[in-house]
Amino acid sequence: MNYTFQFGTVIDHFPDLLAGAALTIRLSALTMVFGLAIGMACAVAKAYGPRPLRWLATSYIELIRNTPFLIQLYFVFFALPHLGVRLSPNNSALLAMVINLGAYSAEIVRAGVESIPHGQIEAGRALGLRPIQIVRFLILFPALKAVYPALTSQFILVLLGSSIVSAIAADELTAVANTLNSQTFRSFEIYTIVTLMYVVIVFGFRAIFTSIYAFAFARRG
Repeated sequence: MNYTFQFGTVIDHFPDLLAGAALTIRLSALTMVFGLAIGMACAVAKAYGPRPLRWLATSYIELIRNTPFLIQLYFVFFALPHLGVRLSPNNSALLAMVINLGAYSAEIVRAGVESIPHGQIEAGRALGLRPIQIVRFLILFPALKAVYPALTSQFILVLLGSSIVSAIAADELTAVANTLNSQTFRSFEIYTIVTLMYVVIVFGFRAIFTSIYAFAFARRG
C-alpha cells in the first residue's frame, strides 16, 4: 500500500467541519422538538379526535411513511417554489425533516397512547379533571414514558439521516465533507474524521436522552 496519509489537510479545514457538525446538531435538535410536537398532536387526534381530524392525521401519517424521505425533501425544496413558497436549503431541510419525523413519531406515540387503560381516563373524568389535564397527565405523560426508548431510537435515525439533506446543498456535516473531498481528494482522512464526529454527536445525544429520562420520568416513578 503506497497511500500516504495526510490528516494535516483535514485538520486545516477542521473549522469548516465543525460548522457543518453544528448545523447537523441544530437541525436534529429542532427536528426532534417540532417533530415530536406534531407526533403527539397526531397521535391524540388519531386516538381520540373527531372523525375528520382522525382522517386528516391518518392521511398525513400514511403519506409520509409510504414515500422516500429524499422525495419529500425534493418536494419541499424544488416543488414548493412553484406555489410561491421559497425556502433556503437549510430551512427546506428542517421542514422536510420535521414533517418526516412527525409522521413516524405519531405512530410511536399512538402505540403508547393506546396502551393507556380506558378505566384510567374514566377515573380522571370522575375526579373532575379537565380534558386538557386528562390528556396531559393521564394520556401523554405515561404514553411518552412507555415509548421513550423507541422515540429516542427514532431521533437517532433522524440525526444520522440528516446527511441526506446534503443532496440540496444544506451546509450540514456530510455536505461540508463532500465539498472538502472534491477540493482535496483526501477521501480516507476526511470521511474517517467525519465518521468519528458522527459517533461523538450520537453519543452526546444519547447522554442527553438519558438525562431527560432521569429528570422527566424516572424520578416521578
